Amino acid sequence: MSTQPDILHRYLFDDLHVRGELVQLSNTYQQIIEAHNYPLGVRQLLGELVAATCLLTATLKLEGEIAVQLQGDGPIGYLAVNGGHDQKMRGIAKLKEETSEEGLVNLVGKGTMVITIRPDKGEAYQGVVALEKPTIAECLSHYFDVSEQIPTMIWLYHNDNTKQVAGSLIQLLPDGDDKEKQNNDFEHLCQLTNTLKAEEIFTLDAQTLLFRLYNQEKVRLFDPQAVEYQCSCSEEKCMNAISQIQASEIKSILEEQGNISMTCDYCLTTYAFNQEQLAHLLHGVKH
Repeated sequence: MSTQPDILHRYLFDDLHVRGELVQLSNTYQQIIEAHNYPLGVRQLLGELVAATCLLTATLKLEGEIAVQLQGDGPIGYLAVNGGHDQKMRGIAKLKEETSEEGLVNLVGKGTMVITIRPDKGEAYQGVVALEKPTIAECLSHYFDVSEQIPTMIWLYHNDNTKQVAGSLIQLLPDGDDKEKQNNDFEHLCQLTNTLKAEEIFTLDAQTLLFRLYNQEKVRLFDPQAVEYQCSCSEEKCMNAISQIQASEIKSILEEQGNISMTCDYCLTTYAFNQEQLAHLLHGVKH
């Protein structure tokens, strides 16, 4: 049985004060990488970060966007993924040099994970955590421990042959009085989730997976949410950027090149503007 592509599921363990998430991605991930000739290790790391960001956005209790960026002294300059509460995702990797390395430590090196949350209403806020663990999943679990002080475990999966990525999250809901029981329940569910195999998460639907993992527990599955790729670049945003350039410089570039073009780093779409399109920015410039 094949999985439903690009779906995020949220679920709750009613009797155990624990919540869970499961995300399975194919099309979204493929669209993020298709225009870029990333090496295997970079594809894998970026895919894991896309799945992780889906899980993170699903933990938000507000409408807005999360940006997750990894940067360090390794061959990758930075990895960045943006996702909204509506599960519209985009991502990019920037390499300093060609590399055949694999894994977080070898590719990013000594560095940090920066998580920026931008609510639609209210102030943005940021969390920074050192990349001191060997995987993105462990670094994110550490982030929740340090920044949110909520016990959280994350698992991330990647299949380069089928170009699929997936992720799972288990998080304690600290709303009970018996802390020891809660922690035991959380550990128990983590041990069960740890038995999930990559081939299962890439081939089975959520209901089948959850029954296999937690058939002794009372699990409440919420309506699924579709995940899709969406780049936020636009002609309007490029025009706004060009309008910040001095008119005399715009005129000079047009004379030299015939147009001003900008290429989106994420999707590699190029937007070009000629003199006629930019005429409104050239008022008062002597010809």
